[in-house]
Amino acid sequence: MARLFGTDGVRGVANRDLTVNLATNLAQAAAIVLGESARAEGRRPVAVIGRDPRISGEYLAAAVASGLASSGVDVFDAGVIPTPATAFLTGDIKADFGVMISASHNPAPDNGIKFFASGGHKLPDEVEDQIELAMTQTPLSPIGAAVGRVQRFADAEDRYLVHLLGALPNTLDGLKIVIDCAHGAASGISPQVFADSGAKVIVIGNDPDGFNINSGYGSTNLSALQSAVLEHEADMGFAHDGDADRCLAVDHTGAIVDGDQLMVILALALKARGELARNTLVATVMSNLGLRLAMAEAKIELIETKVGDRYVLEQIREGGYTLGGEQSGHIIFSRYATTGDGILTALMVAAEVKASGKTLQQLASQMVSYPQVLVNVKNVDRTRVDSDSGLQQIVAEATAELGASGRVLLRASGTENLVRVMVEANDEGTAHSWADRIARVVEKNLAI
Repeated sequence: MARLFGTDGVRGVANRDLTVNLATNLAQAAAIVLGESARAEGRRPVAVIGRDPRISGEYLAAAVASGLASSGVDVFDAGVIPTPATAFLTGDIKADFGVMISASHNPAPDNGIKFFASGGHKLPDEVEDQIELAMTQTPLSPIGAAVGRVQRFADAEDRYLVHLLGALPNTLDGLKIVIDCAHGAASGISPQVFADSGAKVIVIGNDPDGFNINSGYGSTNLSALQSAVLEHEADMGFAHDGDADRCLAVDHTGAIVDGDQLMVILALALKARGELARNTLVATVMSNLGLRLAMAEAKIELIETKVGDRYVLEQIREGGYTLGGEQSGHIIFSRYATTGDGILTALMVAAEVKASGKTLQQLASQMVSYPQVLVNVKNVDRTRVDSDSGLQQIVAEATAELGASGRVLLRASGTENLVRVMVEANDEGTAHSWADRIARVVEKNLAI
């Protein structure tokens, strides 16, 4: 049977894959596993629940709260709030765990449930497996005064806002900034925190109705932000995704500044302030070659992980590093957050623009992005990627020709018969040429 948990919790189409019964059962199982320490100490477990504004989150949050309370867990319902806020609040009130109901950048019909351990940290695979196993067990069924209570977390947003402002190294006075909230969880707090930081704020994509999350706005739809930055002659713009754990940017010319460029800006700024722990940045294997070269030039060590912010987080925690992230805009500041935080990322980038006196375009130019071509080859035997001699031969040929100005990366999908071919080169034509040639070999040699 396929594993219930994916790379970021349990996701699916709400009311088809992710049903009320599944949400309730999952919450009851989480109460068994994540509430164990509290019960061993003779106290009632406490959990924080947050959600993004998609309509299905309303009944899924109610189902999760019911499952937890019926299992003897006291629930603080924070309502609509960003994923990183749920993680922060879990640690801030010393809750035993947190639950976020969101499908991030996915369209409105989708939804998901993910858990945070005490302290606001993502769960390791083995704990998720324990929760999945506990779903087959008899739920906890306390009675009378032993059942949990569900109460509104009245000051949740204020606590998070104060936390964000406390992390800001300097004010944003004099900056004009466009914020795109993706009609998502950032719609209330992101414009407020930027205004409180001193910036003049223009807001778009901040009218969530339960159905329009990520539709035409946000980090996966940057054209609206580009137009708004140019129209208002803003210094820069930032786009969140539906649950605000991502951030991408647009400079004053309308050019996109991706997660790799943001990490370069932040890594160099932290190093200059003596705050880049162990002089190291953590990124994934999919980050652009330009990031690697920029870090080498700055004499900053780069550690690469598998694709997925959870792997970046694991490496940061294991090594005690300060900064890491993904090209998609998941960026983690371990000093202030236990997960990717799109609002915090935007604040820190804007603060560096203000402190440096440079434009975002100038700061982003500290990294030269290399053309990056990705080809997905379907219906192939992904298990033979590393063993097929013909495939290894053409990869070696490409690597030799590209030299230091390019690279080849083959990634087998973890869930389907698909191989991803990624090629970087000095020019897009060369990258396309090699990607197509290698993809044809994958298709021929690994055919099922």
